[in-house]
Order: sequence, then C-alpha cells, then structure tokens
Amino acid sequence: MPTPSNDPSPTADQPPAPLKGRRVRAAVIGIGAIGGGSHLPALAHLAEEGETEVVAAVDIDAEAVRAFCAEHGIPHGYTDLDRMLAEQRPDLVCVCTPPTLHRDQTVAALRAGAWVWCEKPPVPTLADFDAVEAEEGADTGGPFASIVFQHRFGSGATHVRKLIAEQAVGRPLVAHCQTTWYRNTAYYAVPWRGRWATEGGGPAMGHGIHQMDLLLDLLGPWSEVRAMAGRLVHDVETEDVSTALVRFENGALATVVNSVLSPDEVSRIRIDCERATIELTHLYGHSNADWSITPAPGTPDADAAAWRDFGADVPSSHLAQLRELVASMRAGERPRSSGADGRTSLELIAALYKSAFTDTTVRRGEIGPGDPYYTAMHGGAPGWAPAPAQEPATSEEIPA
Repeated sequence: MPTPSNDPSPTADQPPAPLKGRRVRAAVIGIGAIGGGSHLPALAHLAEEGETEVVAAVDIDAEAVRAFCAEHGIPHGYTDLDRMLAEQRPDLVCVCTPPTLHRDQTVAALRAGAWVWCEKPPVPTLADFDAVEAEEGADTGGPFASIVFQHRFGSGATHVRKLIAEQAVGRPLVAHCQTTWYRNTAYYAVPWRGRWATEGGGPAMGHGIHQMDLLLDLLGPWSEVRAMAGRLVHDVETEDVSTALVRFENGALATVVNSVLSPDEVSRIRIDCERATIELTHLYGHSNADWSITPAPGTPDADAAAWRDFGADVPSSHLAQLRELVASMRAGERPRSSGADGRTSLELIAALYKSAFTDTTVRRGEIGPGDPYYTAMHGGAPGWAPAPAQEPATSEEIPA
C-alpha cells in the first residue's frame, strides 16, 4: 500500500543514477524499536548533511506503517517488500526485522541492486550467511550486505585498534569479554525469542555478539575455542548463559561470558598487553570516557599520555557506522563488517555452540558444508535441538 507522492522514483526500466552528486535513497524494513529508534535517527542526521533521504518504510502492519510514514515525513509506506524494491529502487535497505527474516529480505534487496545494512544477528546460520554473500556484487563494486556492529565504530575503538595493531602497547596477552545482562520472563514471552529457528541462539547470538565482534576487531583472527553453555533459569530452547576460552592467532588468550541472568548489567572488554591494560566498561554503547588505559610500571609519561589521548569524542553508534557505510557506497568499496570481516563473529558463535554441545575444542575453519553446525547453531545436539513436531494422532491411534 504505497502512499501517494509526487516525488519521482526510479523504475525497473530506469535504474538509480550513480551516487555521485546525489543523496543515498534509503528504505527501512521493520518499524519497531530498532528501525524507528536507531536506524531512522541516523539516517535523519545524515539527511541534514545532504547525504541521505528516506524514501520508504515497510512493515506487515498497514496502519502502523502509514502512521510511521506520516509522523516522520516518509513519502512511501508499504506492506510488501518486493513491491517497494521494484517501485522505489532504493540504494540502501536497512533490515530491522527479527533474525529469521534477514536472509530472504537481504537477498531480495541485493538482487534489486540495493546495498543492505542488517541488524544483528545477521542470519541464523553460517549457511545462510554464505548464501547472502553469494548474492553480493563482489566483482562490480557492490551491492554489499553489512551487519550492524556499531560498537566497532567511534573514536574509542578506532584509537585502541590502532594502538594494538601498531603494538604501541606491546603484544596483547590476556583478554576478557563480558556481556552480563538481565532479561526477565516477560522478555521471552515474545514468541520468536529463545528459539533456534527464529532467534538463531541465546545470549551468545543475540546479546554478546556485539562485544565478541569488537574483541575480534581489536585482536584479529581467533584460532580455537572451548566452551560451556547452560539453561539455568528461562524456559527456552537456547542457552541463557555461556562461557568460553578463546585462543587467538597472535597467541593471546581470552575468556568470554555471555549471560541474561545478571541483575548488575555490564558490557566489558579488558585486554592486558605487554605495556598496558586497556579496559572498556559500558552497557549499550561507549564514548571515550568509557575507556581506560593503565600503563605498566616504568612506562614513560609521554607514552602513557599519548595512549590516553583519544582525540575528539565520537561515541559508538548507528550513526558512526552509517557514516562510514555511506562513504563505502560512494566509493564502490566493500564496507567493514561485511563478507569475511562480518562472518568472523558468527563463525566464533557457531564454534562456541559446537564446543559447548559436543565437549570438544573447535578450530576456526572447521565448520563448513556437511557439518551439522553449519546449517543449525544447535547442530542437532540432544537436549539442545528443538523437539521434533508431533504428528497428529489418527482416529485409530486415539484410545477409546
């Protein structure tokens, strides 16, 4: 149900013009808290700078999308994604729907020529991720599908990434990655939560993925993982807590804790390097003030001062990532947190589950086609895989 507008839009026979010299035409798919509360404000901010314009919104609720468009001045509202893609031909599609819908919606957008910015978790399985990547225009400068990993972006993460990459603080040795949050029974009353088919996993997949992704972005490739998982409180299919030991290719060792059972909520990363301890403590987003650097004894004051100079404060946010994504679109370059760069955290989570459910050490690159954890995060493990659906009893099977 597109709303009427006099604004000219590209058609199937008239593809969008090159991005140079014009705004990026964006569409938001899913108008809930994430779409309306995070993506739309970021797009609106860049619209004020002449970078973007929101041309359409899509949701299954016709009345809700009509009201949403009216409230935010969006010219076109739809309940049909394919129709929106055909009629509006957006340059960028923001996918803000539940995870089970991400693969099909992302593929549809890519096939229509749109770049995609998809909320985490990107898709429920590695097989789904590889299917999405196969639809990208890797040989033609796009379109590409990028995952919303906004904690990687901003001045704090950029500064620390450089310190570690250049070994200004020495080699990274020991790390801790903690996402200890609290979710009550009402949270899991939402039908798609806590189920493998619709959420893809528990707190490792839906909550801790942000901090794990940031840890990987700072430390580089991981090599092996050993993990445990539990279902201690909630009546769900997935875990509600997990712990893991991770070895990185550079030799660093890390502990990872993901929980939705923790009343004192915190997100934390700590990295002990040869010359300093770097720590980030926050909850849902960080600024320069959330980082601390503790030099080792004997460190020259000048070095410590340089390490602690984070520059102008750019908080981690959807806006920070979107700004870089739009720049990549204009340059025709693969954006960060897409392709192999975006897959690494999803692969770590699959390995975490496989290790926890099989009581084995899992190595990077081990999970591929033919491995049960490639097509399902639960891997069919007894006690973790969903119970098979019961066939309805026939009249002969019903006791008299």
